[in-house]
Amino acid sequence: MDKLSLHNPLFNTYVVAATLMILKVVGMSWLTVMRMMQVKGGFRSPEDLKKTALNPHPNPTQTQPNESVDRIRRMQLNDLENVPFFLVAGFLFVLTDPPLLLAQWLLYGYVISRFAHFAAYFTARTHDTRAALWTIGSLMLVFITCWTLVAVLRA
Repeated sequence: MDKLSLHNPLFNTYVVAATLMILKVVGMSWLTVMRMMQVKGGFRSPEDLKKTALNPHPNPTQTQPNESVDRIRRMQLNDLENVPFFLVAGFLFVLTDPPLLLAQWLLYGYVISRFAHFAAYFTARTHDTRAALWTIGSLMLVFITCWTLVAVLRA
């Protein structure tokens, strides 16, 4: 069976996990726009104050920082600092042909940790809570990466 086939349960696991992470990161952009429209603020560029169909009543305060919009931007930045490494490391990990159950625990565990981190950040939980959830995913990523490095050095 080809390693990079959707018929391979190991690669299939990676594809599901990677797809969920990509959708989450892309979804953050949509969430930012929705929040900006909801609060009619948090815009960043001067041209955003022009009268348009989506902004029929521009107001100079719309370019001032808005905590509810900036919170989502911080969450997306956190994703952009973490998820790309998962996408690459997870792909390389799958190429080492690890046990399926281990791969499922690590890849799906990472996804769960990122969604839990999102929930904690979105609901303004303490830094300790967010850090604990981030640490879980980060340790999984470190394990995946070390596993891959060891496999390559043994090859």
